Amino acid sequence: MMRILFFVAFIFTTYAATAQIDSTLLRRKPMDSSSKNMNMDAIYNRPFLSIGKLPVALGGYVEANWQHLGTDGVTEGHQFQMRRMTLFIASSIYRRIKFLSEIEFEDGTKEINIEFAAVDIEFHPLFNVRGGIVMNPIGAFNQNHDGPKWEFIDRPVSATQMLPATWSNVGFGIYGKKYDKNWVIGYEAYLTNGFNNRIIDNGDGRTSLPAAKEDLDRFEESFNGVPLVTAKAAVRHQKIAEVGISYMGGVYNKFEDDGITLDKRRRVDVYAIDANATLPKIKTYITGEWAWINVDVPATYTQQYGNKQMGGFLDIVQPVCQRPVLGFDKSVINLACRFEYVDWNVGKFQSTGGDIADNFMAVVPAISWRITPQTVIRINYRYNWQADLLGNPYAKTAGFQAGFSSYF
Repeated sequence: MMRILFFVAFIFTTYAATAQIDSTLLRRKPMDSSSKNMNMDAIYNRPFLSIGKLPVALGGYVEANWQHLGTDGVTEGHQFQMRRMTLFIASSIYRRIKFLSEIEFEDGTKEINIEFAAVDIEFHPLFNVRGGIVMNPIGAFNQNHDGPKWEFIDRPVSATQMLPATWSNVGFGIYGKKYDKNWVIGYEAYLTNGFNNRIIDNGDGRTSLPAAKEDLDRFEESFNGVPLVTAKAAVRHQKIAEVGISYMGGVYNKFEDDGITLDKRRRVDVYAIDANATLPKIKTYITGEWAWINVDVPATYTQQYGNKQMGGFLDIVQPVCQRPVLGFDKSVINLACRFEYVDWNVGKFQSTGGDIADNFMAVVPAISWRITPQTVIRINYRYNWQADLLGNPYAKTAGFQAGFSSYF
């Protein structure tokens, strides 16, 4: 903890020192707005602040909000939240050798995570090597998760409570892209440390991939010595859409200890598809993803722990006003809506043949004011339906949320 506090103090001291430097030496590296960018480029597609000719650039984003939500008429009242502050540090070590790190502070400093810290060595547009703490590219949201890019205060439930959002591990891999006029094809493939038995041994009372994030030892050792495989391929047409398919899988349990067999190798396999498109003329932006999860749960576990899960989200964003507002020249006002669905336990009860419930649905209409492309103020109305395992009447949650998110 002392090292972390020292590191944070160093970063802010560096920022303070920039105030003493001639402003001509400061330059903002804007986000690349090229239409050939893909979700796999999201880690570098961020604004950074550089000082003169120094090889290091700094950046980050912040999110804060207010909310008033109630479930079946019961509410905790007004809540103010500092969701997260994230710092980026990037460096050009040498020509075609880059380093980027992403450090996130959530809920004040309740959680401090290194989400990305990797070195990229570029050999050819189609073949590049990445090593360190990498973000496993399952779906699209896991990589492209920065708050200022979204019109919604909450992250998708399918990406945070079904898939493990901002899921990263230590490992190595390759990636590349191929351009051909309006077309771009990209791929990524990594071998990293993987999941652990917290998937089925947790306090959630269900099969839960996000519970594996509680094991911070995954950054220094593999739980069972078997690499997690993650691979993604995507294609984009700059005038139509981007579509990606991805896979993540490996052994999650401790099947052997000191040469003694404890259990068979039990796998977790995840498949996902994601897509985004902007409709011409009306500029409606549509993005979404859907994922399927298969987990080999021991037969000794009750059906409370599901072998199969699925879910996803769909966002529709419509710009309704693009004009200067209150002196902000690049203002955009958007109307938006998110649709969500998650089924944490797909199947039927063996004893009765009835459907297992344990599912979630939500509709989130929103209005956002993008003061600049890098800063957004947003108001959401959230309505959730949550069913328990036995399919009792839905618990209904509803309420308003308002807040902002901005790069800095």
